[in-house]
Amino acid sequence: MPTLYYSPNTRASRVIAQLMLMGKLDQVEVVTVEVVRHDGSGRRDPHNPHPEGKVPFLVTDDGEEVRESAAIMMYLDELFGQPLSPAIGAPGRGAYLSWMAYAGGVLEPVLVAAFSGLDHPALTETFRGMDEVCAVLERGVKDRPFLLGDTVSVADILLASPFQWAPHLMPDTPAIKAWVARVGNSLDGAAIAAYEARAMDSLSTLKDA
Repeated sequence: MPTLYYSPNTRASRVIAQLMLMGKLDQVEVVTVEVVRHDGSGRRDPHNPHPEGKVPFLVTDDGEEVRESAAIMMYLDELFGQPLSPAIGAPGRGAYLSWMAYAGGVLEPVLVAAFSGLDHPALTETFRGMDEVCAVLERGVKDRPFLLGDTVSVADILLASPFQWAPHLMPDTPAIKAWVARVGNSLDGAAIAAYEARAMDSLSTLKDA
């Protein structure tokens, strides 16, 4: 059984959402660990094998380590028969891979720069800016409910998640707001929130012990 190292209210939450949507959460061992938070709270957990103490982090059945959200989500999707992505060679596979790479290669750096108030030609020339990200996402969901068509995919879960956690960073466009809402409606928000709450409680219990 693969082991997922996870902490509530982090980037690892989108992996939990994916597993719930696939109905495979019970087929992955989830280990809840502490992480250092943006406000300085938390700590680096010695039980977390991630080299930088971050989450998510996946250890496969054969002991191979998989890091970075996109890689972990693709691995799990493929492990369980690709219910949330086009098969290799199928129409839409190229677009899917492009979106998965775009998430970590462009979207996250641009959002971090915007959140931090950073503005430098090296950043905008390399990663582009919020205007370009907005245009790309608008084109992606033009005349279709989700990035790959009529059904939600791993790419939707991954790329919509930053805007679900930080709505103030969401581009002020109806198309993107509607897409993020559709992705959220495709997931079991109540179940995810309850899972996250239990995980927070478990961390509090560990701290008090």
